[in-house]
This record gives sequence, structure tokens and C-alpha cells, in this order.
Amino acid sequence: MKIAFDVRILFEKEKTGIGRMTDYLIQNMVREYSDQFFFYYFRTRKGREIYLKKYKKYQNLWFRRCSWCYGFLYRWGTKMFRLPYHWFFGGDAQITQFFNYSIPYGVKGKTAVFLCDMAYQVYPETIQKETLKMLHREVETACKRADRIITISEFSKAEIVKYLGVEEQKIAVVPCGIDPRVFHNRHSSERIEKVCEKYQIKNPYFLYLGTLEPRKNIEGLIQAYAKVKKKNMDAVPDLVIAGKKGWNFERIFALVEEYQLEESVIFTGYITEQEIPLLLSGAAAFVFPSFYEGFGLPPLEAMACGTPVISSNAASIPEVVGDAGILIDPYQVDALAEAMEQIATQKELRESLREKGLKRSRTFYWKNSARRLMEVYREMGKETG
Repeated sequence: MKIAFDVRILFEKEKTGIGRMTDYLIQNMVREYSDQFFFYYFRTRKGREIYLKKYKKYQNLWFRRCSWCYGFLYRWGTKMFRLPYHWFFGGDAQITQFFNYSIPYGVKGKTAVFLCDMAYQVYPETIQKETLKMLHREVETACKRADRIITISEFSKAEIVKYLGVEEQKIAVVPCGIDPRVFHNRHSSERIEKVCEKYQIKNPYFLYLGTLEPRKNIEGLIQAYAKVKKKNMDAVPDLVIAGKKGWNFERIFALVEEYQLEESVIFTGYITEQEIPLLLSGAAAFVFPSFYEGFGLPPLEAMACGTPVISSNAASIPEVVGDAGILIDPYQVDALAEAMEQIATQKELRESLREKGLKRSRTFYWKNSARRLMEVYREMGKETG
């Protein structure tokens, strides 16, 4: 089977959830299967193709770059003209996979698109207006053009049916996973200490990892942390907030000043792929009180590193964490504060959650995700029309 991936998302310098998911999924697909795979991408700015270097070793993978058109020109042109996608890449792929909510006009063969969540429908107030308008337009069009919609949890599948009216049989669930070679509990203390020194982190510490934006409930996390810190000043670890600034993040920094937590709350900014498992491994606990997630990859990665998890009981997260973490109502600051205090003061609880998390994480591997995705492609290949 000839399968093409639109890999424009891989050129993001600072990858967030969807970019990281795409990277791991494709690596496992081309490594595990002997089908013919193609990378479709437009001409990029100088140096950007270094992000594809690690894929050069695969003999069943061909790079099909549109050398005469830059990606930004294509995006600009499609706003005014109906430019068929196959003009740029040909039409010999049986299936073309898109990863970021949209399918362009004029793709030959069958198409699949990833819709990871319905956050723009459920929490529109947490998304920039221009982005929100784009999502409403692109997602609805993609649902009409797609032969198969792929999402990452049963929760998200139900949300897509609820908000977009898509038939259930058109949606396939491909859960995210972890790479056990990267996320494990065997990282050396020297490597962990080195990355902590880089960001001036003192052990022990609570860790949040994700984009700084309203949907992630970081304000609630800081409020809860302030309560715990006030009650039990000496026993409470520092709070490390790792991730790049998203949208409407100013209130997060203002709260830290308001509660006079500047000495205890550390903002690292964006951290690299190599640093993520090390910071996770060094944390006393991973805290993820998000209001809404399509899957919740960071808690899974934390569990794989043997780190106790406190997470919200909302959206898809219980599907991922199960009984291997402390699940709290993200709207209840007191409940989050209590969970953080328990983790900070109860060694037996930390050990119990560590063991449960390691066991739970072994049920989610990217290798299994790739297998499920290939099953979807095989099903699509058998369909006529």
C-alpha cells in the first residue's frame, strides 16, 4: 500500500502535543511496516529540513518535496484560489494522512485526518478569535472531505459525534502511547541533576508540563499550591511550570506575584524532547489539572518515568490514568491542594502511585498505536468508492 503523510507539522521548532504525537506515530509506522511511505511537504526556510534527518535511514520512505512552492505561499494562495493539492505532490498515494484538523482541496485517493479534541467547541473562550474562526471553517470542511476521521480517545470520539454530527463508523480511535526507550525509570541521577541545574531547579519539585494557556488550568494549580505552601511551608516542594507561552498567559505570572511565590515557582519556558523525560523522572509528582484534553499524553509519560501523578478527572484523562493516579475535580482548588499535600507528606502513597503508574503505562505503547493506525488504513484500502 502507498501511504502519504502531510508532514508540515514536523517543521515546528517547538513541538507541542500534536506535533510530538505525529513524530512518534510516523517513526513507528515506517519502522514496523514495509509499505511504501511518502513525506509530502513544501519548500521550507533554510535549515528546517534538519527535522527530517532522522527519517533518512528508512528505505521504505520517500521524500516528496514541492521544491517550487514555499508552504506560506501555498497557505496564502489557497485563501483566494482552489489550488488542488495533487498539483504539488501528484496523486499516486492510495491514502494521504493529515494530522492537524484540516484536509486541503484536491487530494487524490483516500484521505484521513486527525481530530484530537473538540476544545474549540467546548471552551471557545480559551482560544484566540482568529484561531477559533479558522477551526470552525477547517474542521467542518475536513469532516466532509475525509474518508476516515481519526481521534485519540473514546471520549474524543463521543465529542466529535456530539458536536459535529459525524457518523460513528467514520471515526477510528488510535490512542497515544509512550516510547519505552525514552520514557522509563532508569535515567541516571547525573543526567537528571544536569537538566535541573540548567533551569535552576532544586529537588524536590512538583512539575507541570504543557502549553501555558487557560484550558490547562495553571491558575488553579498556582492557587492550590499557594494554599499548600501557606499551610506547610517547609515540607512542600517547589513548583516547576515547564512549557512555552501560549495565549492569555499573563494572569499566570500575575498570580505568582500576588501570592508572593516568586522564590518557589520556577518557569522554564519550552523544554526540549530530550529534557522532558529527565524533568519528569526527577519530579516528586507530576500535576496536570487541565480542564479539557483529547488524550492527556504528559500524565502517561510521567507514569512511565515512575513519577506519581495528580491529574484532573475531566474529559479523556481518566481513560489514560485509570486508578494509577490521584484524580481531582479541576474546578475544586481545595481538592487539588489536598492531593498535593498528600503527595508531599506521604511516602507510602508516592511509592504506591509510582508502581501503579509504571504498570499502567505499559498498556500504551506507540508501537501499538501504529498497529491500530495500520489496521485503519487496511480497512480503508478494502473500501470502494
